[in-house]
Amino acid sequence: MKKIIFLALCLTPFFCFTQPQTGGNLTVFSEDGDKFTLVLNGEKQNEIPQANIKIEDLPQPYYSAKILFEDKTLAPISKSSLMITDAEGKMMDVTYRIRRDKNNKVKMVYYSMIPVPQDFMPPSGMYVRHYGRDVEEPRRPAQQTTTTTTSTKTNTVDASLNVPGMNVSISINDPDDIQTTHSTTTTTTTTTHSGSTHHQSGGTHSQPSQQTPPSKGCKGFAMSSIDFSDAKKTIVESSFDDTKLNTAKSIASANCLSADQIVQICKLFSFEESKLDFAKFAYVYCTDTKNYFKVNNVFSFSSSKDELSEFVQKAN
Repeated sequence: MKKIIFLALCLTPFFCFTQPQTGGNLTVFSEDGDKFTLVLNGEKQNEIPQANIKIEDLPQPYYSAKILFEDKTLAPISKSSLMITDAEGKMMDVTYRIRRDKNNKVKMVYYSMIPVPQDFMPPSGMYVRHYGRDVEEPRRPAQQTTTTTTSTKTNTVDASLNVPGMNVSISINDPDDIQTTHSTTTTTTTTTHSGSTHHQSGGTHSQPSQQTPPSKGCKGFAMSSIDFSDAKKTIVESSFDDTKLNTAKSIASANCLSADQIVQICKLFSFEESKLDFAKFAYVYCTDTKNYFKVNNVFSFSSSKDELSEFVQKAN
């Protein structure tokens, strides 16, 4: 019996073994069902237009993105420096949504950011592609058939463990015990996907050049009042200042903000330190840096105002 306990302890690490995903995920979906083609760093991610697309295991922190609609009356959408990491550089599962404003103009706006989930199973109708491969059908759950056989053996304890990517079999002779062992065989059938897969010849597939955020100021337009209102609501729903700060930084890095909008976001934080941290971070995403002096009004201490002013001067 002691040998059986020892065997169980030896096998425990295999049960805990997982293959963690090293990259981030990007999901883009259309609220109104408008089908589109997603282009990342100049590379098409889907040949057939879709309304809900998820790209998995993205290796870079930033991407330039373009949305090309099946409906040619809808203007394409372009995003530079679309962020796949949080403020600390950790790869995340990021979601953007495409929506229409009151003028029926389509826009892509930040929706959410969460840790990368393990064993994600896509809902019906979602197009999923592992970055670097072409898949033209939504991924479907694998089908498993399990057969269990029970037998009695004398003097030998047999154990078999199946882990994705490896098979482990161990036998221990024990003259003092008569044990009954259970052998379980699992057959996994995975639905294949139509479409082709990229095959690289003569070397490793080269990744597109890494995108970097702007060094000073944002050259685009500031967020619309509707999108900004949604962004503030997302920040407010975070329970702690640290979470609010990470969310606010993610929103800022994916959009352009006016100095007035940055002031409003700073006022959502409870602590002076968080306000100053965000004010420094958001400077490169500000559309009117000449008005950045307005941000000083959110601080209670003159030391914070002096520190931000010194930061802005160095950035210029």
